[in-house]
Amino acid sequence: MKLGYGTGYLNLEVEDDERFELVLPNELSGAPDETKEIEMALDDPVGPTLQDFERCKRVAIMASDVTRPAPSHKMLPPLVRRLEELGISEVLVVFGLGTHRKMTVEEEDRLLGGCAYIPHIQHDKDACVHLGETSRGTPVEILEDVASSDLKIGTGNIEYHYYAGYSGGAKALLPGVSSENSVNKNHAMMVDPLAKSGSLNNPVRLDMEEAAGIAGLDFILNVVLNSKKEIVRAVAGDYVKAHRAGAKVVDEMYRKIVKPAEIVITCAGGRPKDINLFQAQKAMDNAKEAVLPGGSLILLAECAEGLGHPVFERWAREAECAKDCVERFGREYEFGGHKAALIAKESLEKDLILVSSMRPKLAEMCFFRHAKSLEEALTMARERQGKDARTIVMPHGAQTLATRG
Repeated sequence: MKLGYGTGYLNLEVEDDERFELVLPNELSGAPDETKEIEMALDDPVGPTLQDFERCKRVAIMASDVTRPAPSHKMLPPLVRRLEELGISEVLVVFGLGTHRKMTVEEEDRLLGGCAYIPHIQHDKDACVHLGETSRGTPVEILEDVASSDLKIGTGNIEYHYYAGYSGGAKALLPGVSSENSVNKNHAMMVDPLAKSGSLNNPVRLDMEEAAGIAGLDFILNVVLNSKKEIVRAVAGDYVKAHRAGAKVVDEMYRKIVKPAEIVITCAGGRPKDINLFQAQKAMDNAKEAVLPGGSLILLAECAEGLGHPVFERWAREAECAKDCVERFGREYEFGGHKAALIAKESLEKDLILVSSMRPKLAEMCFFRHAKSLEEALTMARERQGKDARTIVMPHGAQTLATRG
């Protein structure tokens, strides 16, 4: 079995017996013609059509940054072509960084593909304007270039998200092109028990959607991908209704009922999902329900860029122990610190093992035991759980959500 790791794979040899269970998604094949799939979504949107905005002059298209697998280079051409046919010529692509790092020119070009000629900018969290406040107290502050546009379109992909329920939809606006103040206020709601993967009755998600209404997000174009990063389904239209249609497809493919086991191997799936631990943790979160209390959870993630967030690293470094980090999160919220606290919480309940290229001491600082190889990780887990321990393997952990039966 080949498990994605960085730009390559790790090989896993699995004994064909009852001790091993392979949890695979009910994946759909990619659309025979991905461009046609996108065109059909634009032809038959859920909610408003692009024709409803033909009097608009300036459009801002929000696109995902390099940490997301959204195929902007496939979505932008048919979308821009439709806008041009409506006479909308002032098109600006805005990369929604949220609070992520700036991208390189090469990364921009890779995301844009044949649309690199279109004017494009990266989000600046310090150049936002205040438009209002949600009922939960989140300030709606978005990039001025987006706020001043006649038509605001969000693009992206829909998959499980560990505290927003699902990615996609209104997430293109908040956190995508929002101020750090807005992002922090919204993300602080992740402490709510309802803020979990696969949940739509989710305060973080609902707050994002309320903010999108205040800011005037007019239209979305989202896609659902399979593990080969092929477009399975495209949805367009209203940022709530179209998003829910896409989320339903995600559930059909990736929500899996499991009987928890002593050992679980989960794989972030290679780049961009395992570019750093900040991103790869999501695969661990999706797999946590598959692990028995006290069991071993093995995360495969190359983490070529290390931890991926300075606050995450600072919180992990400043914690005397995992319990200390969890208790700190109960007293204060700081974006980035939440990631350290979430991993710390899991480490108090499970044996966490990280197979990664990062230094062992750095992994240990983040509450993992470090393994140089998958074989070493399995040996470590079996020493703790027993050689006959049941093992669940989740090759597509960044996408597959394990739920207990």
